[in-house]
Amino acid sequence: MTAFFVHDRGLCESAAIGAGTRIWAFTHVLPGARIGAECNICDHVFIENDVVVGDRVTIKSGVQLWDGVRLEDDVFIGPNVSFTNDRFPRSKVYPERFLTTIVRRGASIGAGATLLPGIEIGVRACVGAGAVVTGSIPPNAIAVGNPARIIGYVDDGAPSGRAGCETVDPAAPLVESGVGGVRLHNLPQFRDSRGDLSVGEFERSVPFTPRRYFLVHGVPSRETRGQHAHRACHQFLICVAGSCNLLVDDGTNRREFVLGRPSLGVHLPPMVWGTLYNYSRDAVLLVFASDFYDPADYIRDYGDFLALAAG
Repeated sequence: MTAFFVHDRGLCESAAIGAGTRIWAFTHVLPGARIGAECNICDHVFIENDVVVGDRVTIKSGVQLWDGVRLEDDVFIGPNVSFTNDRFPRSKVYPERFLTTIVRRGASIGAGATLLPGIEIGVRACVGAGAVVTGSIPPNAIAVGNPARIIGYVDDGAPSGRAGCETVDPAAPLVESGVGGVRLHNLPQFRDSRGDLSVGEFERSVPFTPRRYFLVHGVPSRETRGQHAHRACHQFLICVAGSCNLLVDDGTNRREFVLGRPSLGVHLPPMVWGTLYNYSRDAVLLVFASDFYDPADYIRDYGDFLALAAG
């Protein structure tokens, strides 16, 4: 007696099926596929050999999981989602290996979305219905459209499940964000007939002496920057022209702000995951860094960051 259920009109050729999983009518699972426990695989689903599905995954009707697809635990795949595994498909012509597409833990893919091969959908990200995903989506991001672009980030504490951008009171010299020591500084600003001037002082309004600066500009509006944390380096961000959105995450709390004036600076201490997106066409972001460039100081994998933050 098996510990999983297969409808009498379903065909499951794999023995690597977890306890409590349900496979419904007109679904075909090939012998090499591995499926975890307590999954729900609806009618008219096809699963190839080199496919790995985690625990508690929901796969709605009309989905095909081709070789190279990896679904981690608690993933939701909506009806008629299309996965691909070959960027240049030809009939009867096969690549040496099919590209791997990974949907990370807790992510959701909306009905009718299309995912190009070789990409990663980040932890708890949400892809909207009908989206065409041409590149990897960061953790917790909400992506919609064709091609898919990020329009926001999820927030488990918000009633809607979606984080909202917060405004910063320009009259408060210093605003605590409540996220990993991140502070927002309203820099002094002076206006007269000659124009506007905003000013900051190192080791005062900028709470360290920089060893490096860089400018980010010319970013297409649908692209994201950042998506990493630092082990030791401090950063101070000022959007000197245009605007962009900043999401800060310490592994427990997340908040999002709009950087839209040169008199607003943000101090990002080490061990804060920072993501910048929704750049206006004229955006210029100035970043001061406390240390010289060191690739070993970067934490670029969100899973690694969460593990380090928890520890």
